[in-house]
Amino acid sequence: MLLLFGGFAYGQNGIPTDYFSNPLDINLVLSGNFGEMRANHFHSGLDLKTEQREGLPVYAPADGYVSRINVQHYGYGKALYILHPNGYTTVYGHLRSFAGDIEKYVKDTQYSKETFEVELFPDKTLLPVKKGDLIAYTGNTGGSGGPHLHFEIRDSSQRPMNPLLFGIEIPDSKKPIVSAIFAYPVGEDAHINQSQNRTKLRMIKQKDGNYKTEDIKAFGKIGFGITTYDQQDGASNKNGAYSIETRFNGSQKFKVLFDKFSFSETRYLNRYTDYNYYETNKSMIQKLFRETNNPLSIITEEDNNGFIIVQDSLQSIYTIEVNDFNGNRMYISVPIEGAKLEILDPKNIEKTDDYIYADHATSITKGKWSIYIPANSLYEDTYLNIKDEGDVLEFHEDLIPIHSNISITADISSYNEADRDKLYIGRLNYRGQPYYTSTTRNGDKLTAKTRTFGSYTIASDTTPPTIKPVNFSEGKWISNQNFLQLKITDDLSGISSYRATINEKFILMEYDYKKDVLTYNFNDNVNLETENNLKVIVIDNVGNSATFEAKFFRKQP
Repeated sequence: MLLLFGGFAYGQNGIPTDYFSNPLDINLVLSGNFGEMRANHFHSGLDLKTEQREGLPVYAPADGYVSRINVQHYGYGKALYILHPNGYTTVYGHLRSFAGDIEKYVKDTQYSKETFEVELFPDKTLLPVKKGDLIAYTGNTGGSGGPHLHFEIRDSSQRPMNPLLFGIEIPDSKKPIVSAIFAYPVGEDAHINQSQNRTKLRMIKQKDGNYKTEDIKAFGKIGFGITTYDQQDGASNKNGAYSIETRFNGSQKFKVLFDKFSFSETRYLNRYTDYNYYETNKSMIQKLFRETNNPLSIITEEDNNGFIIVQDSLQSIYTIEVNDFNGNRMYISVPIEGAKLEILDPKNIEKTDDYIYADHATSITKGKWSIYIPANSLYEDTYLNIKDEGDVLEFHEDLIPIHSNISITADISSYNEADRDKLYIGRLNYRGQPYYTSTTRNGDKLTAKTRTFGSYTIASDTTPPTIKPVNFSEGKWISNQNFLQLKITDDLSGISSYRATINEKFILMEYDYKKDVLTYNFNDNVNLETENNLKVIVIDNVGNSATFEAKFFRKQP
């Protein structure tokens, strides 16, 4: 039996619970957990704290081979993927660098292709690893907000799974925190305390540490929502709960379980949460009911899509149980008195000229602007408030989620031909400044794709990027420095690409967009002379180009 199963323990559903060891040789503390809610997506792994440092060694948690390497400026930054014999893949993101043969393979490829960003799929015989091998060093690359290791375990279909299911242990003795409960009347005659609108319920702490809400008077079809988070020992980060289960008069109504999901469904978070409330209050409400166009597989149990039906003159009780992975529980009860009352706070729907059917494609023209909304870009039928003000398109407010891209096209025929190449479509921020939206030009038309409502404008960028040296100056000796750094900025359309050479030989410079810094590592061993000529070209998103040249001296080994 030991030979058959390789000596590994298996938990529920055949998941191996002691196959993978910890990827870091330190006590594991989380800054983010699996399934917690981020902007537009669920978090697909564990964010492991690295003691606020970069450069901690990362070890292979099991035998396997490097199946994928992705190096990009954004997202996971430098990321490594290891495929294991049992079919699972482990993923390591925001790395500072790779180790050993992996680092050499990546650098060789970057220099041969003369590009920093690469995505590689090595043959399984090229980079094998054994359990405990050094594979990388932790960092802060890509979209990371601070030094940490993003760690994932994916199944054979590349669906991320909760690493805690595999025996990765994180000390946690704290109950989940519930900060707010909300009720949602659904239907023409439904109400909560005579209101047809989302209603926040007052919570009352009980002696046992759990909560009950104020008694409510309700009628009709009702859904509930919760704002909750969990904290593990040793950290104050507000992470996600593991499971939430609801009951109505003792019968199960709804359950969400953060064990596994697919990347194809993760954006449906915007349907599962109250998007309007988040954009207004920067706090996420998890709606404990399934609305139309919500296919999320994290909903594992439901009766009547999680809604309850409150009848006149009947008393009932609705309960919510929130659990973390270690079994710590928070319990909330909602006493309900069924009462069909006069509605004093009716739902107010602002009607406009533009009513969108979610399951139909729609084309709209406003002045010089054209909008194309593909079918199922929106989750439900809705009125949109769309106005044109010349070069500005007021495209509703960012209070409704967009699932798939909407196209916005602007007619620029009124502009001089010489100026058109420098135009782009930008979304106006709260200061009224345009933020570059990826734009293409076809003749006298500009087109941008977006998944965010708001105001858009035709903007112009005729200013090239700026390039400034950080740790050297013209004609200086820099023999004792390990790095060459420059600061690159572009105030309007943003940086698109860059290229650097020394003595006309390509050098690999890493771009940290968070700091606007380009860095070259002299350990790359590009053959240098005593006298060296550096040339850096930076291009912004509309094609403006800047060139920086400098001479520096360096002792030869």
